[in-house]
Amino acid sequence: MNPEYRLKDPSQVFSPGLLFYKTLIARNIKALIARVGDPSRLRPHVKTHKTRQIVRMEREAGITKQKCATIAEAEMLGQCEVPDVLLAYPMVGPNCARFAQLVKKYPGTKYSVIADHALGIQQLSDAMRNAGVSAEVFLDVDVGQHRTGIAAGPAARQLYEQLARSSGLKPGGFHVYDGHNHQHPIEERKAAVEKMLAPVLELRDTLTKSGLSVPRLVVGGTPTFPVFATLEIAGAECSPGTCVLNDFNYGTWFQDMGEFAHAALLLTRVISRPTATRVTFDLGYKAVASDPPAGKRCVLLDVKGDHVLQNEEHLVVEMPDAERFQPGDVAYALPAHVCPTSAMHQFAYIVENNQVVDRWDIASRDRVLTI
Repeated sequence: MNPEYRLKDPSQVFSPGLLFYKTLIARNIKALIARVGDPSRLRPHVKTHKTRQIVRMEREAGITKQKCATIAEAEMLGQCEVPDVLLAYPMVGPNCARFAQLVKKYPGTKYSVIADHALGIQQLSDAMRNAGVSAEVFLDVDVGQHRTGIAAGPAARQLYEQLARSSGLKPGGFHVYDGHNHQHPIEERKAAVEKMLAPVLELRDTLTKSGLSVPRLVVGGTPTFPVFATLEIAGAECSPGTCVLNDFNYGTWFQDMGEFAHAALLLTRVISRPTATRVTFDLGYKAVASDPPAGKRCVLLDVKGDHVLQNEEHLVVEMPDAERFQPGDVAYALPAHVCPTSAMHQFAYIVENNQVVDRWDIASRDRVLTI
């Protein structure tokens, strides 16, 4: 285990506890900027950590643009006075009025949002007009994940034209998220990105020739941002998320991104020795993301064994040397998927020089702050 991870005094941490390693976070932010060459080409996704302090660390490093997925995250970024925030989620129903209220409440932040349907655009336009505010809207282009968005083509062109003539809205470019591109070899990811980009750039050219501005393309996620970072696309902004903390899955799958350190761990303790070969830790799936398959949700560092059972508050590990563990013993776990893991904790313990020095609220884990 990395000696930077082990706490000199773990008694300060209630388990299961989320640990953020500040020095490693700063190192990861520096590595992000080094990848793209200029912080103006970055729009990191705040969903990974949901904390004001990391937003401020990124701002101090020169990053002025952020991406988020909830109104609470967007409001937290406004409270941090981030100059430019993209809410990368379609607004529908009452959320249209909430977004308009957000724009009005935080005038120091330039908010934008995405859209992919004529009705959603109309609902948002009505809400913005009623509130007397305006915002840029990015057309959400579906490039293969088929989760949200509209495929590049004539229908997408019509939606962009609708944005241009909608009261309270202004077309800001394209949102191009390729969450389905998880090819492990970098060469395969690069080929997939280049293939999917062709119709997107063709749509951009068509709109530009018709007199409409497509100033920016917010592209990629964590797996493909290294590819986009090497491409010369006018107005492109890379939006990785996970890299700032990193996790086991991405750290294992994408060997080309080895400069990013694991900056978030979970501290857990032994709570029971139910059999001669089993040890139970207080690390259930209410403390670590459960979207990876059971048995693969975290890696216990310096603990060898099979994760045979996990419930809400328990993790049971089968191991040949179970006798070496006693109730209260401390272990450290690396989450497989850090983004939803962060959201399960009210705060993170901040570690520097092997000591807990602070607590940072996971401020936007809730769905509502004030709006």
